[in-house]
Amino acid sequence: MKAAEAWNGSLGRHWAAHADRYDAMLAPFDAALFDAAAIGVLDRVLDIGCGTGGTSRAAARLAARGQVTGVDVSEPLVARARALSAHLRDGAVTFEVGDAQAHPFGPGGFDVAISRGGVMFFADPVAAFTHIGEALRPGGRLAFVCPRPAPPGGGEREALTRLASLVGGDQAVDTSVAAAMASLSDPERTGVILEAAGFEGVSVRPVSAATRWGADAADAADFFLSRKQGPPVTDGIRAAAADVFRPYETPEGVLLEAGTWVVTARRPY
Repeated sequence: MKAAEAWNGSLGRHWAAHADRYDAMLAPFDAALFDAAAIGVLDRVLDIGCGTGGTSRAAARLAARGQVTGVDVSEPLVARARALSAHLRDGAVTFEVGDAQAHPFGPGGFDVAISRGGVMFFADPVAAFTHIGEALRPGGRLAFVCPRPAPPGGGEREALTRLASLVGGDQAVDTSVAAAMASLSDPERTGVILEAAGFEGVSVRPVSAATRWGADAADAADFFLSRKQGPPVTDGIRAAAADVFRPYETPEGVLLEAGTWVVTARRPY
């Protein structure tokens, strides 16, 4: 199944319904993303793969006299983003359903493009980033966060592998998305792609953070298994999932270490 179909199907509906949970999970990487983006008060910002709009709203707070456009291929996510952003000033943030690799952006219409995990799903990444670059003004900036592979032998990697085994083969949608998620995991390949797309000054640096999966092991297991398709979850599977999460319980919740790459580049003048 293509990623666009997944994000407009059960996966997208799940993210829309659990927007607060997913934003809390990804929030530890926001500081690194926005430090890299260096958004100014007047900037015009493009948020690629904006999801339910958490990063778009954060960008609007920084670009207090600018404008933010969030674009996502998922209709359920964009609908949720619009609902969650209704309180903002008129024109601060607009959301559009579209595929950023081909969406009709005006040439040079943005000062900075950002993305928190939304640029790994392009069928042709060089063409996609070329198109995004053309939407930036000369000297415009690109900053995004994408997954970094967990080190072999790490406890978190083992935990996620065990959790995946519990849901078996009924996660075809998640499998296709997981494969796409790793498309920019090699920093050297990412640099080659961006330079081929016309960007310069490419920088890729690692960032690690603890991601919160739930209040406790049972809550984390319920959240993880709420994505499961196919037959109903048995008590045994639910108990096994909670056992996987239990070693990661802390006073702040269930925390699993995760790694990302923070990537920056700019369009030449």
